Parts: sequence; C-alpha cells; structure tokens
Amino acid sequence: MASMNAESPDTQLIALIDRVAQTDESALRELYELTSSKLYGVAVRVVTNRSWAEDVLQEAFINIWRIAGDYKASLSPPMAWMCLIVRSRGLDFLRRRTSERADASLELDDVMAETVEGNSPNPMDTALASEQAWALHQCLSQLDNKQREVVSLAYMRDLSHGELAEQLKLPLGTVKTWIRRGLEQLRGCMSRFV
Repeated sequence: MASMNAESPDTQLIALIDRVAQTDESALRELYELTSSKLYGVAVRVVTNRSWAEDVLQEAFINIWRIAGDYKASLSPPMAWMCLIVRSRGLDFLRRRTSERADASLELDDVMAETVEGNSPNPMDTALASEQAWALHQCLSQLDNKQREVVSLAYMRDLSHGELAEQLKLPLGTVKTWIRRGLEQLRGCMSRFV
C-alpha cells in the first residue's frame, strides 16, 4: 500500500477504474472512498438538494461500475470523467422529476415539508433550477463532442484555458476557439428556453 501513496492521484484513480472494469468490487469501494465527497459536492450543485444528491451519487457509481471499461485516460482525467458522469446522472434525475409531475400534489407536500424543515431551497427555485438544468442538458447535447468536452472540463475542473490546453495536449488557440464557439452556441440555445 505504501507504493500507492507514491503515485499521483490520477494514476491511482486510473488504476482503480481499470480494476473496476474487471469487476473488482474492492476497487469500486476504494474509488468511492477516495472520490465520493467531491462527487457528492458536484451532485449537490446540480440537483440543489442533499437527499437527491445522495441518489444521484449512487446512480453515478452504478454507472461507473457498468462503463469503467469505456474509460480512456488519454481523453480525460479520471476525476473529470467521473464528474461528468455525476453531472449527467444529476441532469437525468432532474429531468425525471420534471416529467413525473403527474404526481404533483404528493411532490408539493414533500417539497413543502422539506422547506419547513429548512433543508431545501424555495420550491419555485427548485422548479426553475430543474427547468434550467434540463435546458442546459439539451443545449450541451447539441454541441460538437470536442466543444462539449472542453466546455465541460473547464466548468467541472475550473481550469484556465492554458491549463486545459496543457492537460488535453492541444494548442492554446484551439482550446480558446472551442470554448468561445461552444459558449456562443450554448448562449444562443439557452436564449430559446428563456
């Protein structure tokens, strides 16, 4: 185990994802222990509710278990890849909740109870966040894969253009162009939902 500590965090996570791809349950547990607090934070930011975030995190790790073999370290750092999975699961969760409004009276009771307890945002804020998250998911899906990856990485890892270019081994101008064009497309797309 001492040799594990000498490895970089990315190297350690990549090794664990490789083991998860070979259906190693202990590797999944270790991956969860190392990353769950940060990934939970991502989930809370996406769904704006701690209880929902726990569900999203569980779904994300089930998804990581299923698709670990698809992970390519050359395309994305391990934390960025897992953050994107959590974000995607969170947006799917919000979309499902939005589509389940046939049961609105029961949901309203739950939201009102949570609001009275003070653990959740205003119900109108939650509804607005759900609609915005759905719209953002729709708009992101319309971006070119490269633009979506660069914009997502810039958002999830909070990296500068220079850091992104270095990490992705791309020219700085290319990264800047992809981000600028991606954000322009997102603004245009999101304006249709406002």
